[in-house]
Amino acid sequence: MRPVVAEIDIWRAARLMVQRHGADAATEAAMRADERLAAGDLDGQATWKRILAAIEGLQKAAPGDGEAVH
Repeated sequence: MRPVVAEIDIWRAARLMVQRHGADAATEAAMRADERLAAGDLDGQATWKRILAAIEGLQKAAPGDGEAVH
């Protein structure tokens, strides 16, 4: 059974990546996802892809119609 990373932990990791890497946070997360894939760690890759999506959500300038603000 694959370990499940809680949604709150994904957002915490995304926020930390933004704090550490600023505008480069999405690139850093994408590179980590690629590294996990290259290592054959599909669960790790999936986790980093979730973090990447959260980073992109955090870095949006303004929410679109019907989108939540984080």
